[in-house]
Amino acid sequence: MAIDIRKALNARYGLLSKSVEDITRRIEELPAERINVKERNGKYYYYLDGEGVREKYLSSEESDLILQLVQKDYLNKVLRGAKTEQKAILKMLRLYPDTLAEDVYDSLPEGRKLYATPINVCDEAFAQKWMNTPYKRKPFKKDAPVFTTIKGERVRSKSEVMIADRLFAKGIPYRYECPLKIGGRIIHPDFSILRMSDRKILYHEHCGKMGDPDYKEDMVERANNYSKAGIVLGDRLFYTFESDTTPLNTMTLDRLIDTHYR
Repeated sequence: MAIDIRKALNARYGLLSKSVEDITRRIEELPAERINVKERNGKYYYYLDGEGVREKYLSSEESDLILQLVQKDYLNKVLRGAKTEQKAILKMLRLYPDTLAEDVYDSLPEGRKLYATPINVCDEAFAQKWMNTPYKRKPFKKDAPVFTTIKGERVRSKSEVMIADRLFAKGIPYRYECPLKIGGRIIHPDFSILRMSDRKILYHEHCGKMGDPDYKEDMVERANNYSKAGIVLGDRLFYTFESDTTPLNTMTLDRLIDTHYR
């Protein structure tokens, strides 16, 4: 989703306002004097600012006062920085347009939208268009068990229900068994995933019968075909696994989604 810069600037201004208020209060609680710090031969010496008269040296026995005055000097610098940033934000908000370039299409009258082709498409609209584009799904056998996702899609196993529901809950756009041409033949990856951070299409294969030797051979051949087509494991291709004795690990699935699919 596109960043709302105006909202982010207002949020930052509010945070700075609270900081300015808090720092001002803390400065008022510290001693009124000022401190000078001088360095000679690698050692530091601390003096009360004499303001026109001779400085007063502060010994190590006055470390509490030194600490408070150094902290006060630091807080004053932070306060100046925060106020400078606030002024810059206010100037930016005055100059920032109410209608952004990517929002121009949405602001057009409906009659113009019928013939205008949008140049910039926001992430949400892009994802919706991608997910809603029709495609021919792989057919189910008549006697195949029925497994249904939260979205109402039919899939082939309980584990695929889990994967689909996890993707949906985390807001990851996907297509189930969308056809893909690989090496001159059409295959149906379990999940085609649109990663919104770079709008790249990824493929997730769930290998659910790892105890079946013939199934494993098919998966090896499929992986090799992906690689020949330039779809490389860890870049655009990802797997989850299970067998009769080892079910799908949901922690591994969540980590995969959060690390690679956003």
